[in-house]
Amino acid sequence: MNTIQALIDKYQLTPHPEGGYFAETYRAEEEVASPVHNQPRNSVTQIYFLLAKGDVSRFHKVLHDEIWHFYEGAPLRLLDANNEQCEEILLGQDGRYHHVIAAHRYQAAESTGEYTLVGCTVAPGFDFADFNFLADDAQTMALKADCLQAQKRFI
Repeated sequence: MNTIQALIDKYQLTPHPEGGYFAETYRAEEEVASPVHNQPRNSVTQIYFLLAKGDVSRFHKVLHDEIWHFYEGAPLRLLDANNEQCEEILLGQDGRYHHVIAAHRYQAAESTGEYTLVGCTVAPGFDFADFNFLADDAQTMALKADCLQAQKRFI
């Protein structure tokens, strides 16, 4: 059995809408009011997220801060889009093992090798109601120039 299938089986990963595979590993019971829309959200959530060679995590954003944690495999190319700039972060290289994507910023990712296993922590906790793809945001697509358009494979 190859490493990717072994990780999918071990962590019971399923396909994620943005690409790759995931499994939620923690959802706090305690709820808090989101500072963005005042709706109740679990205080924190955590997932495993696996990207195999050729998979991309499409440009998307969540309404709350997201912390990416590198676990194993090839370094992860993480794109952090802040207004007109895209910062490229290589998690798992040169001692960089986590990165925070601030609330409301578009992000995308891909493995630089055969696979990458990471974790993502969101606080207040993740809810699909607080998630959207760049491709679904026509106004933002029109405003985002070189930064995101140069990375069309992530859209």
